[in-house]
Amino acid sequence: MELDRIEKLLEKYLEGSTSIVEEKELRAYFAQENVAAHLKQYAPMFQYFSIAKEERYTKELPLKKRSINYKWLSIAAMAVLLFGIYFGKEYQEKKEAEYAYNETKKALTLLADNFNKGTEKVAYLNEFENTKQKIYNKN
Repeated sequence: MELDRIEKLLEKYLEGSTSIVEEKELRAYFAQENVAAHLKQYAPMFQYFSIAKEERYTKELPLKKRSINYKWLSIAAMAVLLFGIYFGKEYQEKKEAEYAYNETKKALTLLADNFNKGTEKVAYLNEFENTKQKIYNKN
């Protein structure tokens, strides 16, 4: 009866559906000396699991320290800084030139408007001059 139960438990174990209590029962069976002849092939596996469970890793793991090469990091930072200054200055000069152009355009537009007003007044003076000449020519 016990051998039949062990065979069923072994079948369940190989399918991966045993409980912890059933696995302990299998380990206990295969740890004893009198194992059935047709099940002796499974004995080394369970003995290995018992031995492996007791093993502990005792060596210390060496941790590699990551070193940052500050020399190259500082060179890269300087390059980015110079790149930003160069193109930032160019952008600033472009904006200043655009602002100066717009201010000059406003001033010239104002000057043109005032000049046109003055030209209209000169037209009246021309009328006055022509009328004056007509009057003097008749006398």
